[in-house]
Parts: sequence; C-alpha cells; structure tokens
Amino acid sequence: MRAAVWLPLFDELADPLVVARLAATAEEAGWDGLFVWDQLWWREPIQAVADPWITLAAVACATERLRIGPMVTPVARRRPVKLLKEAATLDALSQGRLTLGVGLGSDRFAGEYSRTGEIIDDRVRAEQLDESLAILKAGWSGEPVVHRGQHYLVDDVRFLPRPAQGQVPIWVAGFPGNLKPIRRAAQYDGFFPVNLSSADELAAATGRLREVFGSEALPEGYDVVVALEPGMDARAFEEAGATWGLTDLDPASMRLSDVQALVADGPQWS
Repeated sequence: MRAAVWLPLFDELADPLVVARLAATAEEAGWDGLFVWDQLWWREPIQAVADPWITLAAVACATERLRIGPMVTPVARRRPVKLLKEAATLDALSQGRLTLGVGLGSDRFAGEYSRTGEIIDDRVRAEQLDESLAILKAGWSGEPVVHRGQHYLVDDVRFLPRPAQGQVPIWVAGFPGNLKPIRRAAQYDGFFPVNLSSADELAAATGRLREVFGSEALPEGYDVVVALEPGMDARAFEEAGATWGLTDLDPASMRLSDVQALVADGPQWS
C-alpha cells in the first residue's frame, strides 16, 4: 500500500512555500504522494485557508516523483471547463503526476455553499458532478467537445494541450455505505470512501465495488484510498483492499512543527 501526506491548507499550512518545502521533504523521506484539501474557508479556530491549485503548482515545482492532487475537489463548486484547463496545465507542470480527487462536498462543515449562494441540494450537485466529469474526460481527449446537458453547455470546443498523462486519473469520494458513489467510482480510476469507521466497513465497500465490476477482483491499477490516523495499524485496511493510505490530520490541533516531524519520519505504512 502506498503512502501519502494529506494536508489541510490551514493557518500555518496556508503558505504555498511552506507546503512546497514539506513536499520536498516528503519526497526525500520516501512518501509516494502529497494531497491537499480543497476548501474556501473553515470553521473556527481556523483563520487562514490557501488555494489548493496554486499550492499544488508550487509543490509540482519543488518535487520530481510525488503524486499530487486535490483530495477532494467539490466539482459542483467549479466551472467544468475551468477545472479541465487547470488540471491539464498542472499535469503538464508536474510531468504527469496529477490525480484528481472529486466529490460532492458538503455544506455542513463550513457553509461554503449556502454562504455563497451555491446549490446545496445533494441530488443536483450529483448531477453537476456527473456532467462535469463527462466534460473533463471528453476535453482531455483532445477532440472537440459537444455537451448540451441540464447544467452545462460546451459547444464544439477543443481543449489543448492535453494532460501529460493523456487522461488525468480520477478518484471519486463518497460514503462507503451508499451505492451511488460506488457506482460512480467504478466508472473512473479509484474510490475514496470517506468517514470510514473500520477495516470491515472498507471490506464491505470493496465488495460492492467488485459486484459493480462483475468480477472477483478489482481491475488492475484501480485504487482504493483510505485516510488513516498517524500511528494506526494499516494492515487490516490493506487486507480489505486499500492501495493508498493518506495521513488523517486534525486541522484544529495540527501544528506545523508536528507535521514537519511526521513528514520527515517517512511513511508509517507501505
């Protein structure tokens, strides 16, 4: 199982240069990836919040090997053609190291939707997510995109240059007990079950994934991503199907010095 640092870009970590230096340390220490939260603001006591895409550009320039990406981007909060171009450009800058984490997001943590006039209906945002992902995949192909959906319009536009990888891998987040996000995740490159309570819950989710795929095993190269608290025994999660483990840090108690030490110590599971 590969290991990644997963950072809320809050307060002391709201400085892209600080995160870029952490990324360089992570690469030297043997971590496989570095992913960041995508938030506009957060509840108290958090004050400062950085933009993930600008921060990831700094990380891309400071590293050569780490897989990087937002984990996760609430896609319904972004215009799909803008996200398409941002992802393609960051993938080129990182020389093909971007993974795009996507999900519905939630208004309940910080009111990021209701306080800016965004749609808060999960059903509508799921429709927007599915349309956006279709536009991303079509746009990254390099062929003209014609999309006339319920929420978005793209009228015969070709988006170049393509990502360095051709298609940017997409990991879909969702609650492990819900079948709809599992079905959505099966259409892409990975599943990130959020708010996992146990390895048994992960095993049940991967079992549902296998049912959707109609196979006794997940496809070659398909990723299952879990957030694990530092020091947690990851073996049961790996046995349940996890291929990536992300450090689960508490933003309310997180201190830069502790994160620096954690990163410098290297992966706790591999």
